[in-house]
Amino acid sequence: MVQYRRSFLPGGTFFFTVTIADRRLKLLVEYVGLLHTAFTAAHRERPFEIDAIAVLPDHLHAILTLPQGDADFPGRWRRIKGHFSSALLNAGVRLPRRSNGELALWQRRYWEHTIRDEGDLERHIDYIHFNPVKHGHAARVRDWPHSSFHRYVRAGLLPEDWAGDVREDAGTFGERPE
Repeated sequence: MVQYRRSFLPGGTFFFTVTIADRRLKLLVEYVGLLHTAFTAAHRERPFEIDAIAVLPDHLHAILTLPQGDADFPGRWRRIKGHFSSALLNAGVRLPRRSNGELALWQRRYWEHTIRDEGDLERHIDYIHFNPVKHGHAARVRDWPHSSFHRYVRAGLLPEDWAGDVREDAGTFGERPE
């Protein structure tokens, strides 16, 4: 069996992709308020900074920075996932279970990448903000409501028309104009 290794860098900044097990479900955006509450509760218990985030129907991307001396991002994701799952159950949402009775809402693993430098951080923030367009959920980055992109615009870090409009290139993408 391959030994999976994670990079535990105290006070580090990390990019994550976290996915629900049944990709047909759209629970993350249907219950985005409960997801926000889960992040808030986990943050109260174990502080972290959200540098960027985009919540899509079946997965989310986030960049989190941990406090100095702290490298426990798995514990934070356990808390976020647990709070969200509990909130869904309390709201009467029927969640799938595994054969052992354990909730099967989330994929067991998630993708994690340690941010190496400012350039790496910028590329991952751009990836996060453009992801809803990439998946066809919006024609423009600004049209997707569940993204830190709007915070970046308010702070003057990105223009509102950042990345343009995919509809402008529809039908001619990759082709030479006549």
